[in-house]
Amino acid sequence: MYTGLKLDGGRELRSTLRKAGYDLKDLKATHRQAAAVVVSRAKGWVPRVSGNLAATIRPGATQRAAVVRAGNNRTSKSGVPYAAPIHWGWKARNIKANPFLSYSAQATEPTWVRLYEQAVDKALDQVKGI
Repeated sequence: MYTGLKLDGGRELRSTLRKAGYDLKDLKATHRQAAAVVVSRAKGWVPRVSGNLAATIRPGATQRAAVVRAGNNRTSKSGVPYAAPIHWGWKARNIKANPFLSYSAQATEPTWVRLYEQAVDKALDQVKGI
């Protein structure tokens, strides 16, 4: 399951920072922090029957994005292949959408935006000539 938020101008920011000598691996840490903020809220809003779905919510990060994942495709007892239908709904099976990850990202936006602002300010402080 994937739900995303788009940062307008992200590509240009990365390009400018790369040209200025900023290590984009530092931005990956900020992405992970932002994802962790969303995860902490999502674990409280996820629907619970067994608790297995909540246990699979986890943060991730790349150099380009913060990622929050839920569910897995395991066929064992700990398998949670139903994360996407719970989040997005499944009309044919009468499952109403419960977009707990999307709601969590929206609700925590001021917190994770502040993290990005701090990271960009730190990056700009490291750039020579500004």
